[in-house]
Amino acid sequence: MSNEVCERYAGALFSLAQESNRIEERKTDVEYLLNLLEENPEINTFFRAVKINRQEKKEFIDEVLGQVFDREMINFIKLLIDKGRISELKGILEQYIAQANQALGIQTAVVYSARELSESDRKKLQDALEKKHKCKIILENKIDPSVIAGIKVIVGNEVTDVTVKNRLDEMKGILLKGGLA
Repeated sequence: MSNEVCERYAGALFSLAQESNRIEERKTDVEYLLNLLEENPEINTFFRAVKINRQEKKEFIDEVLGQVFDREMINFIKLLIDKGRISELKGILEQYIAQANQALGIQTAVVYSARELSESDRKKLQDALEKKHKCKIILENKIDPSVIAGIKVIVGNEVTDVTVKNRLDEMKGILLKGGLA
């Protein structure tokens, strides 16, 4: 149910942005708000607090977020408060980003590596992926010490695994079947 709610509200926000030809601008606002929520979990706690009434939450929105976001975005957040859906805000924002990325021809590539990739490595990988997939790629580097060395890249449903861990697992499978590695 929650995912369906997030898709519905994100779709409404996306439609508004599409009508005013502001998908990319709205995406920037949504990413900023999502980042704000992740860096300040007390805001989520405030929104979920049952002892704080809807009017107080709306006043907070006007006072704090009203200086950062346009009236359309503020009214959208207030609508979520009125409809009792403010607890779904993070999921709605994430869903909007996914819809906007699709409309803008952007894909996300998740790169697993044993250490943080250098800026030059990130740029080379991003360029190669953009050339291969013929679209803009946003790289998300996740650290996973278990890969030992190499990288694992996931773009959409495509997985490219050139990690030492994967190679060792393949060799182990072959040896357990009685074959030669």
